[in-house]
Amino acid sequence: MNTPATPTEPDGAPRIAVLDILRGIAILGILFMNINDMGGSYWASSEEIRHFGWTAADQIFWWLREIFVSGTARCLLEMLFGVGMVILTDRAAAALGGQAVWRGYYRRNIVLSLFGLVHIFILLWPGDILHTYGVAALIAFLFRRLAAPALLGIGLLMALSQLFGLGMALEEAQRARIEVPRLQAERAAGQALTPIEARRVTRYTAAIAERARQKHNERRRIAREDRDRAAATGNFASWANNAWRTMMVLWGRSDGIAAGSFLEPLFVWEAVATMLIGAGLFKWGVIQGQRSRRFYLWLTVLAYAVGLPARAIDAYWTTRFDGYPHLIYATGELTRLATTLGHLGLINVIVMSVSGAALLRPFAAAGRTALSLYVLQTLICLWVLYPPFALGLYGKSGWAVLMLTALVINILLLALANLWLRHFDIAPVEWAWRSLVERRRLRWRKRLKSGDNRLADGIAAA
Repeated sequence: MNTPATPTEPDGAPRIAVLDILRGIAILGILFMNINDMGGSYWASSEEIRHFGWTAADQIFWWLREIFVSGTARCLLEMLFGVGMVILTDRAAAALGGQAVWRGYYRRNIVLSLFGLVHIFILLWPGDILHTYGVAALIAFLFRRLAAPALLGIGLLMALSQLFGLGMALEEAQRARIEVPRLQAERAAGQALTPIEARRVTRYTAAIAERARQKHNERRRIAREDRDRAAATGNFASWANNAWRTMMVLWGRSDGIAAGSFLEPLFVWEAVATMLIGAGLFKWGVIQGQRSRRFYLWLTVLAYAVGLPARAIDAYWTTRFDGYPHLIYATGELTRLATTLGHLGLINVIVMSVSGAALLRPFAAAGRTALSLYVLQTLICLWVLYPPFALGLYGKSGWAVLMLTALVINILLLALANLWLRHFDIAPVEWAWRSLVERRRLRWRKRLKSGDNRLADGIAAA
C-alpha cells in the first residue's frame, strides 16, 4: 500500500494524510480528558470523581470516557511525536547531514517547550502537554537510529515498568490488609509477635494514617479550588493563582496544604516510552497505513480484546470507592497502549475504504492545525466558559454535560480547521512556532488551490 504524502506546508514539510487524520482525532479527543479539569476541580478528577455529579447520565458518560477515551488521545499524540521524530530527522539528515540534524530537532522542541510554558503561566492551563513532550522528544531523539524491534522493545520495557513496580506495591498492600488484622488480633489476645511481624503492623498502621491524611488534604484542596474558581467567590487573580499553584504542586512544591507531587519525571518517562513505540511502529509501516486491511482488522480485534475488558474492570472497582488496592490498577499503562492500538487499527481500517476516507477526511485539517486547536480549547474553556470573570460556569456541570460540551466545542473546532485551510496553508500557532524554529517568516496564504485536491486524493488513496 502506498503512503500518501502531500507537500502542503509552507516550510516544505511533507504531509502523510493518515497521520494527519490520526493527529486530528487525537487532538480533539484530548478535550474529553481535559474539560473536567477546566470546568471543575483539577484535584477531584483523580481523587473524588463524584464531586462533579453522579447521576445516571453522569455515570454513563464517565464509564464511556474511562473505557474508550481515558489516556488514549494523549497516547496517540505521543506515538505521533515519535513518528515525527523519525520523519523530521531523516529528512534533515538527507538534506543537511551532520550536526544540523540534532541542532534543528533540539531547537524545534525547545521552542515547543517554551510555548508550553506560555500555555501554563499565561493561558493558565496547568495540564499542558507541550512542555513535557518537548523535553521527552529531546530524550527520545537519542534512540532515533535504532531499528523498529529495538525501539519497540525499549519503549515497552519503559511503559510496562508500572506493571512491575506498582504491581508489587499493590500486591504487598493486599497482603498487608489480610495479614495485619490477624496479627493485631493475635497481639490483642496476648500472643507475642516476632520483630518482623511487629514492624509489618507498624508500617501498615502508619500507611493507613498517611492515606487518611492525604484524603483530608485532597478534600481541602478541592474546597479551596472551588472557592478560588467559582463565579460567586473567585476573580481573575484567584483563577490565575490557582492555576500557578496547581502547576507548582505538580512540579514538587508544597501549596500550603500538603507537599508537592513532583510528577513531571513520570510524565516525561511515559511520553518517551510511547514516542519510542510510535517510532518503532512507523518504521514497521504500521501507524501510517502500509499494512493490509486484514492486518488492521486483527490489530483492532486483538488490541481491544486486551484493553477494553481490563479497563472496564478497572472502572468497576474505581466506582466501588472502597480504596482497596486491586492489582488491575497496575495494568493501566498496558491497557492504555492496547486500547490506543485498537483505535489506531480501527481508524486505518476505516480510511482504507472510499466511504471511510470521505468520513474521516475532515480530521486531516484538524491534524494540520492541531497545535492551534489545542490552544483554542484552552481559550474557549479557561477564558470564556468557566472562569469567574467571564461566563462563570465552573463547577456547574456534571460528567454528562462536560462531555457533551466537549463534543460541541470539537465539532466547531473541526469546522473551523477545515474553513481555515481553505484560505491558509498553516494555522496561527503552528506559524509562530515554525517561523521561530526556521528563523524566518513563513508564508500564510495558499498559493495553489490544488493543494486541497492533492490532500483529498492522498486520503482516498490510503
